[in-house]
Order: sequence, then structure tokens, then C-alpha cells
Amino acid sequence: MPITHRENYLRNASFQSPEYMPAFLHISNASWDQWRDDMEEVVARHPTIWPEFEKGKRDWDHFDFGPAHTKGVPFKDAWGCVWESSVNGIEGVVTQAPLESWDSWDAWHAPDPLKTGDRGPVDWDAIRGDMARRREAGELCEGGLPHGFHFMRLTYLRGFGNMMMDMATEHPMLWRLIDALYEHNRVIVDQYLDMGVDVMAIGEDLGTQNASIISPEMFRKYCKPSYEKLLAPCRAKGCHVMMHSDGYIMDLIDDLIMAGVTIVNPQDLCNGVDNLRREFKGRICIRLDVDRQTVVPFGTPQEIHDLVEEEVRLLGSSRGGLELIVGVYPPTPPQNVDALAAAFEEFRTYWFDGRGKE
Repeated sequence: MPITHRENYLRNASFQSPEYMPAFLHISNASWDQWRDDMEEVVARHPTIWPEFEKGKRDWDHFDFGPAHTKGVPFKDAWGCVWESSVNGIEGVVTQAPLESWDSWDAWHAPDPLKTGDRGPVDWDAIRGDMARRREAGELCEGGLPHGFHFMRLTYLRGFGNMMMDMATEHPMLWRLIDALYEHNRVIVDQYLDMGVDVMAIGEDLGTQNASIISPEMFRKYCKPSYEKLLAPCRAKGCHVMMHSDGYIMDLIDDLIMAGVTIVNPQDLCNGVDNLRREFKGRICIRLDVDRQTVVPFGTPQEIHDLVEEEVRLLGSSRGGLELIVGVYPPTPPQNVDALAAAFEEFRTYWFDGRGKE
């Protein structure tokens, strides 16, 4: 009898010889909107990758892209940040920061995490019910914090330039804001831990194309302490911690590991596959974010196949410790998504069916 997806995922994350490599292919709503029926034809051909897909369910002309993802529709979130997007299906940017001036501090307050998520009400009873259903079905139970839970949230609330100056000048109000974010996030983490989740997912973008946004020293001063306090109870309960970041983060991954991260989700080409292999293969489970800048959107199907094969060969192992994920965004054409799915299907068992040699 094959093991459940949950057991396979946890074996892979813990280097305990899974039966296959977890692989996830996420198509953004912007790409769905661009390609519509053509994309549906591709997805329908790959039930291994998209087992729950049902053709024809989307109403293309009346699709709700959601808050902060709808072109030309400003949205104020629960923190008071105003978001605007210029492309349907792509998250926008904060154009009005509620704490642009520290003079607004006394009138501002963080939302109540027991009642309100970033972009709408939260029903914790419904979430508990869903987790119980997933556990009963042998599915992975995953909780987590909204993307941009700490560093990025600071920039949303203060504005990027203001936040950089706050860190550079050690502004005393910065610590009050950091404490407020920690208290908010800790409530969410505790809710999920009480449900017995298998994985706590956290994420924010800490890198540019070739360097971290802030120096490792600044990260250790203003971010790592909150990470450590949030992740310590997760690790105490045996819950894996998956950390996502776009951009170059090679100089930060050691700090993330020390803070409690057990699954790291870096982008492949900007960090360098050889760099990741040399520094982190076998030390931490790598949830590799397959290129979305050059090969996936603009390459040939053969180039996509070759990239996936190279990454599986270099970073994989029969013990596990590698999973693949890719996000599809415009202008990636359907034939490239088809090539991605086919490559994922071909190589997800590479290290477990006798082809891969240690």
C-alpha cells in the first residue's frame, strides 16, 4: 500500500527516504486570465500534478481576483495599508503606509488576529474543522503566517525608505512596532500549534537579484530575534518550519537554520544551484523555487526539461531533502507549463526508482 502524501512529505523533509519527491506547480490567476482555455487543456493532461482540477469551473469573464490583486481597485487591508495592482491576478504594492509618520502611532493599532486576517475576517473554528478533516484523510496539515509577516510588514507600515532609515538610525519607535508584530504573529502561530499542524509556513522576500535587501548584521538585529521567538514553540512540538524568500538569500540561510527553519524555499538561479548544493544540501530540506525569470517564461520545452533534470540530479538524494515548486506568471506560454509538468512527473521518482546514483 502506498504511503499517504502527508507521510511522504514528512519523510522527505526529515531525510527519511520518501517514495517520491514532492513537486508543486502553481499557476497564477494572471496566467489563467491570459491563457484561459488553453491553460485548462494543459492542466487536464497532468492529473498527477493537479489531482483536484475540474475543467470548466472558472467563469473567465466574471472572475474575482481578490483584494490587492484586482487591477485599478485600491484596497485597504486590516493594518491600514492601501494596496494597488496594475495587473489582474498579481499582488499589488502598498501606495499608502499608515505609519509613514510616527506621529500616527497613537491612532494606529494592529488588527485582532483572533477575528481578522490581513484581508478579511478569519474563522478559526472553520480552520480547525478543516485541519481535522485533512488529518483524517491522511493529508498534510499546514498552518502559517501571511506572506510578509515581519520585515516586509515593517516596510508596508512605514514605507520602504522610512524603514531603511529607522534601521540605520536605530529609531526607538521601531522596537515598539517590532514588538507589536511579534505579539500579533505569536497568536496565529499558537492557534495552529494547538491544532497539531505538521508544517508552519512563513515567508517574506529578503533578497534582491544578487544580495540580501538588508545586511546579515541588520537581519540578526531586527528580524532574527522575532523569528527565533516565533519558531521555538514550533520546533518544541516537532512541527517543521518552511521559510520562503524570493531573491538572493545565501548570506541569510545559516541564520534561518539557527532560528528554527527546517525547510527553506529559495529561488534557484539567483542563488545558484551549485551554491545551494555546496552549502546546504543535506543540512536542510530545500524546497527549490524553479526559475520564473528566464527559462520557464522564455525558454524552450527542452531547456525546461534540462533545468529540472540538472536540479534534481545536483540537489536530490535517495534520503530525500529536495522538493520542487514553481510559480507560473505572464508571459509563460501553455507549452512551457506543459513541459514543466512533464519534467516534474518524469523526475519526481528519479532518486527512488533506481535511476539516481549517490
